[in-house]
Amino acid sequence: MRYRVRHVTRYHYGEQVDLAAHLLHLAPRALPGQRVLEAVLTADPPPGRVVTGTDHFGNTATWLFLTEPHAAFAVTLTAAVEVAFPPPPPAEATPPWEEVRACAARGGPACWQEAEFAFGTPMAPAEPAIGAYVAPSFPPRRPVLQALMELNARIRRDFAFRPGATTLATPVTQVLASRAGVCQDFAHLMIAGLRALGLPARYVSGYVRTRPRPGEARRRGADHSHAWVGCWLGPQHGWIDLDPTNGLVVRDEHVVLGWGRDYADVSPVRGVILGGGRHGLSVGVDLDPVEEAAEPPASGRGGAGPAPSSWR
Repeated sequence: MRYRVRHVTRYHYGEQVDLAAHLLHLAPRALPGQRVLEAVLTADPPPGRVVTGTDHFGNTATWLFLTEPHAAFAVTLTAAVEVAFPPPPPAEATPPWEEVRACAARGGPACWQEAEFAFGTPMAPAEPAIGAYVAPSFPPRRPVLQALMELNARIRRDFAFRPGATTLATPVTQVLASRAGVCQDFAHLMIAGLRALGLPARYVSGYVRTRPRPGEARRRGADHSHAWVGCWLGPQHGWIDLDPTNGLVVRDEHVVLGWGRDYADVSPVRGVILGGGRHGLSVGVDLDPVEEAAEPPASGRGGAGPAPSSWR
């Protein structure tokens, strides 16, 4: 499936901002199942300096430095992306979840990169209470993907999608108690529960299809940047992405920006400003199939190498 992406973030400040530095994780990540045809970032006001590089997790990161006074700031991503992630392996063919846990605990060449995702973080701590919620899906010797699929469906069923019920500061234990939140909350909850069992899990940032297919319900979280969970199935099968907000296996309705241990590693836009006072924030996202878009996508290279991106 080929998509056009448009993501606009706007800040309006109560007082003048004299200097600002912003870190962006807004360039779609080139992957074996995702080909980036075009990715362009623009900002208003234009930055005095732009630096693009790669972070610890292999994501494209862009640093903007604004040196002129301004009362508002906007950054826009426009991109064209093809996605076709492979189907998951047969669930019954995946190893027992205890074997995956043991491999992550051993580390070594087979899973040293995955092991760091088994440890709790401030936004996805390995809380015992969340581990207790997750545990019924993981009886002894159950194939890991069977357990993960059941958990993914349980979170979709048990929790209400309720914008405004939480903030970024809401702990996952409160989300568990209230049984309500948004996609970031459900991703952190699932990750925290898996880590409580000793299983690696990572936070994936990106987008979900804005317009549903004919006859299907609109996806939750489609008007903002979306979040879901990368789950490790062991060294033979690698990673699979699951979307607990919508109860989906990620295949062709999602576009990946990047991943990290939790939201703090891959926030789409974060920064430090001098001045500004109170501020307002608005975010708008569209992820539209090309056949429904007004313009054709630009051609370009893609694949599993660095994402083709540019600054204007």
